Amino acid sequence: MSNKDTGTGFAIGLVLGAAIGLAVGFLYAPRPGEETRELIKDKAEKAKEKTSEVVEKVKENIAETTRKAKATLAKETE
Repeated sequence: MSNKDTGTGFAIGLVLGAAIGLAVGFLYAPRPGEETRELIKDKAEKAKEKTSEVVEKVKENIAETTRKAKATLAKETE
């Protein structure tokens, strides 16, 4: 496993952990239920967007790594 893989996994875990922590924090905050649910909904949407961004970056990194590996293999076979 390369350092990029570990960093990506860490980033995904960090985003998910932060989202769960925020949700739990909101549930225990002294606010009315409707307001709390609205805050959780907003934070969940933001977390979803961040997760999508991380997934796109991972896809881009995989594509770039694949391209580089193919180029390296092509050079070695010449």
